[in-house]
Amino acid sequence: MEKRTDRPERPDRPQRPVTGRRFYDEQNRPVTPKQFRPDRDAADGFAEETRARPRGRGGSDNRDDQPDRSGPPRRDNAARPPYRQDRPERSERGDDRPRYENRAPQQDRSIDMLFGLRPILEALNAGRTLEKIFLLRGTKNSLVGDISTLARAAGIQVQQVPVEKLDGLTRKNHQGAVAFVSPIDYAPLDNLLSGLFEEGKVPFLLLLDRITDVRNFGAIARTAECLGVQALVVPSHGAAQINGDALKTSAGALNLLPVCRETNLQDTIRFLQQSGVTVVACTEKATEAVGAADVDFTGPVAVLMGSEEDGIAPELLRLADVRLKVPMAGQIQSLNVSVAAGIMLFEVARQRVSAE
Repeated sequence: MEKRTDRPERPDRPQRPVTGRRFYDEQNRPVTPKQFRPDRDAADGFAEETRARPRGRGGSDNRDDQPDRSGPPRRDNAARPPYRQDRPERSERGDDRPRYENRAPQQDRSIDMLFGLRPILEALNAGRTLEKIFLLRGTKNSLVGDISTLARAAGIQVQQVPVEKLDGLTRKNHQGAVAFVSPIDYAPLDNLLSGLFEEGKVPFLLLLDRITDVRNFGAIARTAECLGVQALVVPSHGAAQINGDALKTSAGALNLLPVCRETNLQDTIRFLQQSGVTVVACTEKATEAVGAADVDFTGPVAVLMGSEEDGIAPELLRLADVRLKVPMAGQIQSLNVSVAAGIMLFEVARQRVSAE
């Protein structure tokens, strides 16, 4: 190799090509930067040679502007513990859950479901109690027609929905049909009412018009069972779904209290009135208050409560025999429907206990 002549001789170090910041020992052998420590090795013959950074973006020709890369070497990688070596195991942290959970929608855990056209059709033929049926919109075949016919005959709500709705209900292969299985069995109102009269009991019923909140429904059922209500009557459309949350909120009352599901509450009110039952509506539109009105609740009575949003439907309110309101003296002139139902049912229970 030819000796370079483009730079002057320097007596303090041998001539060699400079390509960057390098470190050499006294025998002109290159060493790695972490092996060089000026505070310890300068006296032993180590030498440093540096080429100035060229001008330009982020560059400088001033050695004082360059970062100080001398100093103690970095810790050897071999001495560094492996990644997560010192972390406790998941079981030691009390976390046994898998890293990635396949979380099913809430509906899958709160109520049983059926998937597919054939299983739902077989459940209807077997007389199994279904809460609601969702069918894929636009599906036309004989199975869909049979399911719709049997469901409407049994008073079960059927809805035509897009595929996004079905996919939101479950991640399983639903094949365009999903049905919720009711955790309770509904009782026929006519059979229940005739049974009460035959047993010599005075009917005490509670009609719920479009109570859609599951927890409100469960709380009302719990209060009703405690105050002696003998049955709940709900519409087949627009009512809260009886699922695991409703059962939990009711504290098991829905397993003890019969629930009657009727297609048309107007026909139901007329049937009760023809059977000698007085229908009492609780509404803020009434002029008389509970307790102040001279109303006898010791006979057969059915209390009617309305929706959380707009109260009792006008067509039902016109059919009621008595209209009462809960007296309120505060600035907020509204009550939660479960609280208002408790006040009405308590007045009925109070009069019946006093009569006994």
